Amino acid sequence: MYIIVDDRESVANSYVGGLVREGVSSIGFSSGEFWDWLQSASESDLAAVDAFLLGDCDARGSLPRAMRKRSSAPIIAMSGQKMLKNTLELFESGVDDVVHVPVHLREILARTAAIARRRVGELPRPCESRIQVFFNGRDPEIAGHALTLPRRELRILEYMVANHGKWITKTQIFNAVYGIFESTFDESVIESHVSKLRKKLRDRLGFDAIVARRYVGYRLNIPAGETLDEPVQELDDVGILLNRAQAAPAAYPASN
Repeated sequence: MYIIVDDRESVANSYVGGLVREGVSSIGFSSGEFWDWLQSASESDLAAVDAFLLGDCDARGSLPRAMRKRSSAPIIAMSGQKMLKNTLELFESGVDDVVHVPVHLREILARTAAIARRRVGELPRPCESRIQVFFNGRDPEIAGHALTLPRRELRILEYMVANHGKWITKTQIFNAVYGIFESTFDESVIESHVSKLRKKLRDRLGFDAIVARRYVGYRLNIPAGETLDEPVQELDDVGILLNRAQAAPAAYPASN
């Protein structure tokens, strides 16, 4: 889930709408609303946050450090001023990255994944030589061939790859896919999504990559010694690629 902090409601709503179209749950806050939420949010709610997008708002200089005290999620500042002084001030405030608007949201998704990957280290996990996940809306690839997935199944696969080998609960997956503020759907919808994703992976990989255990959750488990029916070409040293989308930037609003 992405959290957008911007005192311009129309701008925050624009980013929320764009992220939802990319298949990523998100919510917008004004700076005042965000302060209140940040102080009262539970640890499980904060763990569901993929990134904070910091737009034009009051106390932008102090917000990043307050965020960092409660969460390790990437903080990306969105600036409409392409001036070195402004950019340096944003980095000094504690943000992880600065992007200048207008910016394509797939670039923001890729930057978020790059920040997260640097934090956990560059050593590849077993699954990364078999499943390429790009974290920018692009279809994943298995053995060099694209696997077309509905956006929610793609989000589940991304979340599982990021947590490869770990048991993750249905609630954790629901929060990652639908967001912690979603009340329209029930958590049971995750069972259907995972079942469909599990079958598609099994058809391509030749074995069950997703392990399910009642009362525990799910785990993506691709042993290092497993091989595919089709030869994997030039993937061993690739891992998860974060290629920036080549599409032209979308017209998301810039600061005035």
